[in-house]
Amino acid sequence: MKMISFKEISAKRVYNSYMERCKKAVRTLPVRDQEECLMEVNSHIYEFLTDHGSEDEMKPLLDVLDRLGSPEETLKEIVASKKIDQATRTYNPKHLFQALVLNISNGVTYLILFLLYVLLICFPILAILKIIRPDQVGYFTSDKGTFSFGYISTPDHAKELLGYWFIPIMFAATVGIYLVIIFALRLLRKIKIKNNQHGSQTGL
Repeated sequence: MKMISFKEISAKRVYNSYMERCKKAVRTLPVRDQEECLMEVNSHIYEFLTDHGSEDEMKPLLDVLDRLGSPEETLKEIVASKKIDQATRTYNPKHLFQALVLNISNGVTYLILFLLYVLLICFPILAILKIIRPDQVGYFTSDKGTFSFGYISTPDHAKELLGYWFIPIMFAATVGIYLVIIFALRLLRKIKIKNNQHGSQTGL
């Protein structure tokens, strides 16, 4: 990306500072996506300065930066969307976690998906605990006919139903939930893109 050059030192300083903030705002993205975001911001600034250029470089620069707003807020939605693309493309648990955290405020669906992600952490831990403390971890039923799942501190009056099948079931459930989250994110992304395209066509 070619940086915009300024004659005024103060304008150059303000521009560089803004772009540095933009770089920090997108640093969790892959390098290619970072470049795309930065080029889009830079292009917007350049076009505005070209259309509203004057001898005083500072005034139009401040105007366009004011229109763009804070990089942290301006790029937040773009980063969140691109993070979903990265997570569904790579299947990387770290990227998936970041995508869910960044989108958690975008609706109840993302909150539910985040809670499902928490289960992804709990299930393998329970599988390991089953090996260490088989009598206290599993799927239990009591004399009263009630059921409990996970870890229980007093298994004396409870019967474990799954035995060591509990371990593969937990790992299978982990894989299943992971794929469900990926599929759900892909679906939500497609719906969002479709809605944006429809909005553009209708002029909304």
